[in-house]
Amino acid sequence: MVPRPHTVRRVWQETHDTFTLELAPAAGDGAAPSSFAPGQFNMLYAFGVGEAAISISGDPARPERLVHTIRAVGATTKALARLRRGDTVGIRGPFGSQWPLGEAAGRDIVIIAGGIGLAPLRPVVYHVLQNRQNYGNVVLLYGARSPGDLLYAKELEQWRGRFDLEVQVAVDRAPATWRGTVGVVTNFIPRARFDPSEAVAMICGPEIMMRFAVQGIEELEMKSESIYISMERNMKCAVGFCGHCQFGPAFICKDGPVFSYESVRALLNIRGI
Repeated sequence: MVPRPHTVRRVWQETHDTFTLELAPAAGDGAAPSSFAPGQFNMLYAFGVGEAAISISGDPARPERLVHTIRAVGATTKALARLRRGDTVGIRGPFGSQWPLGEAAGRDIVIIAGGIGLAPLRPVVYHVLQNRQNYGNVVLLYGARSPGDLLYAKELEQWRGRFDLEVQVAVDRAPATWRGTVGVVTNFIPRARFDPSEAVAMICGPEIMMRFAVQGIEELEMKSESIYISMERNMKCAVGFCGHCQFGPAFICKDGPVFSYESVRALLNIRGI
């Protein structure tokens, strides 16, 4: 429950409202960098303002380089956006469940992200590419509102240049200069190169996008127990005490944020949950 001080190493702007912090344990803290699994999150504390639950978006093989991509939408995240190199932020974590990379070994992987939902899935891409021999076909389908809202544009270009990774990117709207796809990311699903009977799907983004992504995958007859989603909403304490993130019988902070779709299918159809 006690935040550990971390120092800002770097901060850079991703889009007009989204930025990335690279953090390291503060000098004199004495503790080794905390390892994390893809899908987990930290609680970031802006001193004097408050805490926010933020997914870890860096490389799990480099825990000393702790990276978080954050959208500035509230008091705490806007305070974090004002941090500069050398400033201090508090961290609790890592918390939560992880993407099923062990279960996915030997199988195809389809990663579907919408908007800032690519941030919690980027550690999956890092892990898979570093252990490429352990997986079958790997597909990344990513959608954003506009070209200016795309995260990690340079990395996307690098990933698209690989022969062992299929990357498809779409935007909802674009200027005439845009040479990519305009439309919803779920349109890519029927054409993507993966075997639905042997694949694992990992999905993160706005809930409406996740619903349609699941629908598109199930139309290909993928089993619901092979579909995983990240339900990142309303987390306040990270340890299940406050109850803000209760999701039926579960708490997103300690039972999630990654859930198998089969385990939450019924809850997603209940109004008010």
